[in-house]
Amino acid sequence: MELLSVRIEKPEEMNFILGHSHFIKTVEDLYEAIVQTNPSMRFGIGFCEASQYALVRWAGNDRALIDLAVKNAYNLAAGHSFIIMMEDGFPISILNTIKQVPEVTRIFCATANPTEVILAETEQGRAILGVVDGMKSKGIETEEDIAVRKQFLRTIGYKL
Repeated sequence: MELLSVRIEKPEEMNFILGHSHFIKTVEDLYEAIVQTNPSMRFGIGFCEASQYALVRWAGNDRALIDLAVKNAYNLAAGHSFIIMMEDGFPISILNTIKQVPEVTRIFCATANPTEVILAETEQGRAILGVVDGMKSKGIETEEDIAVRKQFLRTIGYKL
């Protein structure tokens, strides 16, 4: 077995969701879930089929985001994993819907941070072991930091 680290390639501020599923129809079901939950979101999905043809399946409503999702999915090449690249929306607005898609078994991350995916590769294929999402902690939040955090959440409309 070989351990690998694959960096997700994306623009700095772009959000994405990385997950695992179990069936070929995942790509269609994820597409439907996203457009029904947030019809104005632009997105691309790349899905690694894990049997028979072992193709990277794709869907979405924005060609550039589809291409980016397909590129990242192919770089990962980890069975039944999927990646959703998005603009004009945030993971928080679709994450619970994605989790409710019957064939989705796990979400590894939903982030805009620089991300490395830790993979194990065997003769049979690849598996996602986990992710490195962003950087390690630099300190402990202060009272001033709490005030800044709370104000930020209100500024972007996530808290009243």
